[in-house]
Amino acid sequence: MQLRNDILKEHSRENTMKIVRWIGGNRERIASLIDLFLHDEYRVVQRAAWILSYVAKEHPEQIQPHLEKIVNRMGDTGIPVAVKRNVVRLLQFMPVPEYLQGPVMDHCFRFLENPQETVAVRAFSMTVLANLAQQYPDIRNEIILLIEDQLREGAQPAFVSRGKKTLKALGKRS
Repeated sequence: MQLRNDILKEHSRENTMKIVRWIGGNRERIASLIDLFLHDEYRVVQRAAWILSYVAKEHPEQIQPHLEKIVNRMGDTGIPVAVKRNVVRLLQFMPVPEYLQGPVMDHCFRFLENPQETVAVRAFSMTVLANLAQQYPDIRNEIILLIEDQLREGAQPAFVSRGKKTLKALGKRS
């Protein structure tokens, strides 16, 4: 398989999952995917991010060595929404090392409180923050307030669904 060529071949779930299966937990293939994600053109980066989120779900331990670079990408100016969505999505599936917890919280709070952000990015940010609240109970109330404010303002159904689940996970009854 020629990873870059196969990524560009077709933008479909079927092609994405084929590539995910091929990469598996192979360190060299994961490193190649990370390189494309960090350094290639927009379309390749966007598709690599989607693949990366599935690889992270199946093999989080193989993504850990690359996590700092992935998290740093979230702070890039003009980051494509697909990259934000898939990076925050993959962070739901893995433990965030202590040295990255501050930057991850900053990004996720910024995404969650921005009403212009896509529903998926805000929903995934809720989950990441709720996961981090287990270690940092002090952020729990801030997460609850942000979610409740957005629920009162007539949030979209996907946000409402994730918001209620997150509030319940945080011990708040909706």
